[in-house]
Amino acid sequence: MIAGAWRAARSVMPPGHLDAAGCNVPSDQVLDAVVAHLRLERERGGYAAVPDLAPAKAALAALVGAAPEDVAFLESGTAAMAALLGGWRLESGSRVGYPRTEYGSTLMLLHRLAAWRGWKPVELPVDGDGRLDPSELGAGLDLVIVSHIASHRGVVQPVGEIGARCRAAGVPLVLDVCQSLGHVDVRGAGATAYVGTSRKWLAGPRGVGFLIVPGLTPAMDAATPTLRGHAWTSQAGDPVLDPILRGDTWTPPAGDPVPVPGAVRYESAEAAVAARAGLGVAVLEHHALGPSAVHAHLADLGRTARGVLDGAGGWRVAEPLDEPSALVTLTPPPGDTAEAAAARAAESSLLVSVVPTARAPLDLREPVLRVSPPPGTPLETLHALARVLAR
Repeated sequence: MIAGAWRAARSVMPPGHLDAAGCNVPSDQVLDAVVAHLRLERERGGYAAVPDLAPAKAALAALVGAAPEDVAFLESGTAAMAALLGGWRLESGSRVGYPRTEYGSTLMLLHRLAAWRGWKPVELPVDGDGRLDPSELGAGLDLVIVSHIASHRGVVQPVGEIGARCRAAGVPLVLDVCQSLGHVDVRGAGATAYVGTSRKWLAGPRGVGFLIVPGLTPAMDAATPTLRGHAWTSQAGDPVLDPILRGDTWTPPAGDPVPVPGAVRYESAEAAVAARAGLGVAVLEHHALGPSAVHAHLADLGRTARGVLDGAGGWRVAEPLDEPSALVTLTPPPGDTAEAAAARAAESSLLVSVVPTARAPLDLREPVLRVSPPPGTPLETLHALARVLAR
């Protein structure tokens, strides 16, 4: 049912598409929503054509058990992580934990902030599959950052246990759901904040990401204050009215910019608004399909893909064969490389990804081949890739 409905919603699919973890295929309705909004902007003017994004925020929030006011739209998952961590007022000496499987750009950001602010990065232990041990969390940590599913390995972290452990210890948890929202169940994590993107498993357009922050505290603010998400205050703490509206001569504010309530403090007002509208349609479509059914279908696809591909031409699957995800990574045999295999696949009209070591610099020793079938992928497509790998 999921396979047929998902494919029926798309009149065009790239042949041999096996890269949902890189950039999935939006539906016809998502494409129509983006184009319709762009046309509306041309007809009415960009600032007059403001879409109602409240349903989109409510639909996103529901996927993690949050409220609509907890959602902010940004340009990408990376931009969302930068806005979140860049404005978080952690004291010098704060210990920030992360697994070695963490995404490369998040590690770059964390180590830059650590150098500037005196934070102490702490690598958390993982097992041979890259799975975090929840019992290692809590003591002596001030913040934990975890990718629910890493970009380079389809292992699903036990976020229910991780979240429970962090809450019990009073440690904020930032959960990167770029590879998990729309893919596996995220509810029950109870994270302080979730960082996500549109273009992967939610099958929305490129150029839009989001933050969901149900655990907002006074220490959390955007890295860069904006007029959309902040207000000037006087020394007495009262808002300073817009001088143009008030008719007074402008004088510099005496107080500091303070964030408005909710996650909108992180939101950039100037953006590809049409992409945000498209994401809203994609999330509503995901709800209509039934998230639990989609998760089960993708888990089954992943298990099938691993069974077909493991051992083909000496290639080996990196995660457990029964891992409940559709993100499959393969390591090359001697004499072959991920780049060469991806090029052979392209010649056979099969679209796969090469994950370079920079994506997970603490964990990857060589590039891996990533296969991530979207819903409805025919079994023959996986067998065709197996034949390519065997060449």
